[in-house]
Amino acid sequence: MKTLRRLIYGEILIAVLFVLLAFLALFSFFDLVDELPTLGRASPLDPTRVYALPQALAYVALQLPTRIYELLPIAVLIGSVFVLVRLAQSSEFTILRTSGLGPGRALRTLLGLGAGFVLLTFAIGDYVAPAAGKTGQLLKSHYQGRTTLGRTGAWLKERSEDSQFSVNVGALGADGALQEVRIFEFGDDGRLRSTLKAATGQIASSGGSGTGGHWQLQQVQRQQFDTRGGQANVQRQTLAQWDWPTGLSSEMVSVALLKPERMATLDLFRYVRHLEANGQNAQRYEIEFWRKLFYPLSCLVMVVLALPFAYLHFRSGGVAGYVFLGVMLGISFFLLSNVFGYIGNLRAWAPWLVAAAPSLLYSLVSLGAFGWLVLRH
Repeated sequence: MKTLRRLIYGEILIAVLFVLLAFLALFSFFDLVDELPTLGRASPLDPTRVYALPQALAYVALQLPTRIYELLPIAVLIGSVFVLVRLAQSSEFTILRTSGLGPGRALRTLLGLGAGFVLLTFAIGDYVAPAAGKTGQLLKSHYQGRTTLGRTGAWLKERSEDSQFSVNVGALGADGALQEVRIFEFGDDGRLRSTLKAATGQIASSGGSGTGGHWQLQQVQRQQFDTRGGQANVQRQTLAQWDWPTGLSSEMVSVALLKPERMATLDLFRYVRHLEANGQNAQRYEIEFWRKLFYPLSCLVMVVLALPFAYLHFRSGGVAGYVFLGVMLGISFFLLSNVFGYIGNLRAWAPWLVAAAPSLLYSLVSLGAFGWLVLRH
């Protein structure tokens, strides 16, 4: 059995690595082409900082973990289909079957390999890719001055015992500093209590939970509104520094910088909890949270999809056609996952069901095809 696993695992690992490297080379080329228009531009904050080819290559290299995370399941499918089809065409798989490799053992063998890919995908997507992606964005902003968070900046909400806050961050600096910060404080009756505008700021969180920290704001202009006694009084303050206690962490602000699917699972969970605590719609982020949990499991779906190809009979040729069919199955799986995500968000379906449905559906189809081929042949 060890010899059998060594044979199948070794062949599939080599094929998956080859497919993954080919995809990475292709997508890295496209990423580099996207960076070409920005080459040669100097930072508005420091003209000596020029975004040149070495910086663009470093930025593209920091995107590689994200690309690996996105491409690994489909590379597993293509590599597994190629190896199993080749083994079936050369009758090696038939010899393995007559040597004791029954359908159940074949399925368990591939699921064991798939479990290894699941752990690898989870580790890259939850630890390596978010850190590398954020580092890449900060590297780029170091030479471009800052990273603008959309046209209107990043909007967040915070709630205290008797107040609600709407927070707007216009941009992130090269060192991760907040820029163009605005904070609007509302009372329980919905009336505006105060406004605050700061040129820059830093997030200082106490502990590793991301809560119970504060923002250190600089160059602050603060206005307080008092409507007691039937008269509106405005108090204005200009401060060099202001500490604002809040539970908003740097990860929550990074939601506007990183796409939700590129965040760590724990950060997504905390952000969903934050949105729910402040009465905001968290449907989209709940779906992304469950998709982050189920996405590594798609490697198991891919190996199960590939297994029926080993039980097909080949007269001559046909390998390229079956590999192409496997690629189309993989693409359809990811397209269906995206469609389910959009429809689930619009229809307010259960987030866990939206994330799990494509994997369950394709697993049932592949297991049905596998069972039919085994029973027939």
